[in-house]
Amino acid sequence: MKSKFDFLLAVIVGLASMFASVQVSYAQSRLDVYPAPKEAELNADFGIRVRVDGGEWKNVDAYKVYVDRVASGKHVTESSSMAYFDFEGEVEVEVTHNRGKIDSARVRPLSYGIPFDVDGNKLVFKLKEAANLSVEVNGDIFHNLQLFANPIDVNKPKKIKGNKNLIYYAPGFYDLGDEPLLVPSGKTLYVAGGAVIKGCVRVENAHDVKIQGRGMVYPHRKEGIYIANSKRVSVEGLMTTQCPTGGSDSVKIENVKVISYYGWGDGLNVFASNNVWFDRVFARSSDDCSMVYATRKGFSGGCKNIKMTNSVLWADVAHPIFIGLHGDIVNCDVIEDVVYENIDILDQAELQVDYQGCMAICAGDNNLVRNVRFENIRVEEIRKGMLFNLRVCFNKKYCAAPGRGIENVLFKNVSYNGTNADYSIMTGYNQERLIKDITFENLKINGEHIHDKMPGKPGWYKTSDMCRMFIGEHVENVVFK
Repeated sequence: MKSKFDFLLAVIVGLASMFASVQVSYAQSRLDVYPAPKEAELNADFGIRVRVDGGEWKNVDAYKVYVDRVASGKHVTESSSMAYFDFEGEVEVEVTHNRGKIDSARVRPLSYGIPFDVDGNKLVFKLKEAANLSVEVNGDIFHNLQLFANPIDVNKPKKIKGNKNLIYYAPGFYDLGDEPLLVPSGKTLYVAGGAVIKGCVRVENAHDVKIQGRGMVYPHRKEGIYIANSKRVSVEGLMTTQCPTGGSDSVKIENVKVISYYGWGDGLNVFASNNVWFDRVFARSSDDCSMVYATRKGFSGGCKNIKMTNSVLWADVAHPIFIGLHGDIVNCDVIEDVVYENIDILDQAELQVDYQGCMAICAGDNNLVRNVRFENIRVEEIRKGMLFNLRVCFNKKYCAAPGRGIENVLFKNVSYNGTNADYSIMTGYNQERLIKDITFENLKINGEHIHDKMPGKPGWYKTSDMCRMFIGEHVENVVFK
């Protein structure tokens, strides 16, 4: 009897444990959607629904955002779509293409390997992790859907009334006009999901500031969130046009999404700042997506310890990544300790050779650029441009002097899959203004490993010839491992 009792008890305990695990798994699935305010400009190109496993479908509004298409030497504004929601666990996403049947589709970045099914004009896929995505139908990259599947927002304020350190924008539409919203020291600005601020948010000469939420800060044609001469600033979760940092220290920009369409619409710029970290950002911009300069726009000095991780970059014009052009020719700035790690580059489209380069370091204005690392960078097919552009240059349009040099740059686990890339360039300026100590480790072009001992390379070839790269004068110690 005792053995039978023990057996029955074990079965009961096992069933209870299994049932409990099912409950926990279901309980861990969560989904938050944010209806758009009635004043917001929406786009009817796509219908979006999401649901947790076993749950009901929830509609997700698609906002109209604008992107830049350069055609015949002119900038053409195109209407694209943007939508967002928060989740944890697993969600199913249904995207309906209201323009007609889906003949082909992509969910990018391709490195995420997200499988999907297509039925007529509907595309369905599942997500288990937060991701910033581009859903593209029938090869159309301009009328696509930027879909931001966020993690659950853990920063929602528990107390709103009576919180003197909180500036709170509830769901709704807010037109700030021409006056920016200034966030003072010690304050938290929270822009709730479903809130749209038409205007600019600025942190100037401040410290210990937080800007959080799931809403949008969208001026017409300028920087949506601007950080200047400040310390210990964090920005998390919002969508905006541009988010530059100048003259600042200890800044963290996390899960911020920027989309621009107008001239000089740089995305996530850094000027004369130290200790700036970008993580899980998305930038689709009408100029450089990510840029690190020294003295520029009234900010003085070099840059040190700038890092971008786990992010997605898409340059409709200019560079996805650009370092080094501007500085102080008298004080001779240094830009150093810059890291880009685990980055997906979805596109570059730039006809001007001077401004090509998915990964570009162009040292000007007596700048010295050193100790830069690009690691785990995946470049998808680009429309027009080159992979690498390393030059000590004298760009007389923007600079008053050539740069002093580029030193100690590592490209590790960089891959490109495509055929449109032009020749990459690496050139110094003179014997005193060199490029030196450049290492490519595990560089892959369309799956082929490019290294100094690669099979099939003629003995009289440079390794750089095998990856369509011109290495010119005043360059020392380039190694392909």
